[in-house]
Order: sequence, then structure tokens, then C-alpha cells
Amino acid sequence: MQDDLVARIAAHPQYIQLKRRRDRFGWTLAVLMLAVYYGFVLLVAFDKELLARRLGDGVMTLGMPVGFGVIVFTIAITGYYVRRANAEFDTLSDAVVKAVGKEIKS
Repeated sequence: MQDDLVARIAAHPQYIQLKRRRDRFGWTLAVLMLAVYYGFVLLVAFDKELLARRLGDGVMTLGMPVGFGVIVFTIAITGYYVRRANAEFDTLSDAVVKAVGKEIKS
């Protein structure tokens, strides 16, 4: 019975749509995060002078706000993922559960 239920869920069109949307969204955010993180690492490795430039007369360099921006970007895309998962992906998941539940009962 359990294998039959898994097969029904996996073949359900709404589940396929959910999986496709969630996977595409997750990979898009992963690529964005990798680009930002490795872009920062490559700047540190290959253009230290750019990041070492002082901002104004103080001791702050350009690298400090850029590094802080990487952290803020990480938090922002995590929040965006959670918000979209709670709104869109949970709704689609609930629809699959209801549809498969109806199929089992009938």
C-alpha cells in the first residue's frame, strides 16, 4: 500500500509541478549565492587593492561593506525562499495531499 501511495503522489500532475517549481527556484537561488560568494572570494584573491581602498578619512575599507553586503544578501535570499515556500510551495503541497487523499477514499 505504501509503495502504491508513493507512486500515486510521484505521478500526480500537481506534485510534478511543485517539484519542478521548487527545484528551479532552489537552483536559481543557489547559483546566485555561489556567484555572490565566489565573486567576493575572487575579489579578495585577485584585486586586494580594490577592497583595500579606504572610504573617507577613517579606517574603513571598501572590503568591509562589500563583505557585509554578502552577509545581508545571504539573509535576504533565505528570507525570500522561506516566504515563497510558505506561500506557494506549501499551498501546492496541500493541494497534492488533498487530491491524492480523495483518490484513495474513492
